[in-house]
Amino acid sequence: MSKQTLRIGTRSSQLALWQANWVKNCLEERYPGLEVTLTKIKTQGDKILDVPLAMVGGKGLFVKEIEEAMLRGEVDIAVHSMKDVPTIFPEGLDLRCITEREDPRDIVVLRSGLSSWRDIPQGGRIGTSSLRRKSQLLHLRPDLEMLDIRGNVETRIRKLTDDKLDAVVLAAAGMKRLGFADQVGEYLEPEVSLPAIGQGALGLETRIDDERTNEMIDFFHHPETAYAVTAERALLRHLEGGCQVPIAAYGTVSGDTVNLTGLVASVDGARFLKKTRSAPVAEAAQLGISLAEDLLGMGAGEILNEVYQHETFNSDREDV
Repeated sequence: MSKQTLRIGTRSSQLALWQANWVKNCLEERYPGLEVTLTKIKTQGDKILDVPLAMVGGKGLFVKEIEEAMLRGEVDIAVHSMKDVPTIFPEGLDLRCITEREDPRDIVVLRSGLSSWRDIPQGGRIGTSSLRRKSQLLHLRPDLEMLDIRGNVETRIRKLTDDKLDAVVLAAAGMKRLGFADQVGEYLEPEVSLPAIGQGALGLETRIDDERTNEMIDFFHHPETAYAVTAERALLRHLEGGCQVPIAAYGTVSGDTVNLTGLVASVDGARFLKKTRSAPVAEAAQLGISLAEDLLGMGAGEILNEVYQHETFNSDREDV
């Protein structure tokens, strides 16, 4: 091969580095002699530690600086959690590959003595900064108290004890990738907590005109996951939402059909709109738009407008 080096741009968080190193190892195994290097880039979202992310603009907070480095030619590939990837790309860049999805479910880590989140006593305390998770759990258990927590997986798990919580809610994908699967107290099925858009999948972003890199990484692309995530992202884009609002969508593929469930809820879970549609895989994007229109017709616009006017909502970060 004429190109002996590929440069991956990544955030320096524990999970981001795991993801970038996984891509690096796959590339070097497939192309003996290829050197893959990691370039750590600090994004705006990494610098904001004490302010709700949505107050400074939720979309692109964890990808913008990496994209700028790619446009300057400093890196060749950006590896993102699909939950972080905006639905619109800068000119010259595009999402080339969506990887096979890891477990998309949410999980709870429970305090000692509990075997299920449903066993949490009246008025119990759950740690999560995700409005998506809060709204769905409050819909089922309005008595619970939800506390905002931020940080990496270890930090959030530690808050279970430090903050005297009954449970913390995280993503299965991050727990498994970082080796914390043995601390999972319970997996939350989509009927309980519908996942975030793209949860569990990785996205590889590149320059559109970098044909060699694009050809080299095409083996990462997983069509079944891509169809499902395409439908989810189309719904998100049509609702003009980001990861800081109580929107959820989860697509699955069965044969040549995509099944998509979408949800919009008020922060307290009192108003709860949920619907499922299906379509051929070739119409995945239109499926997401159609389902978004259904939700808007059910009153989703009013719910989302109220959330956008609220000043204290936070984000569902890091696939955790």
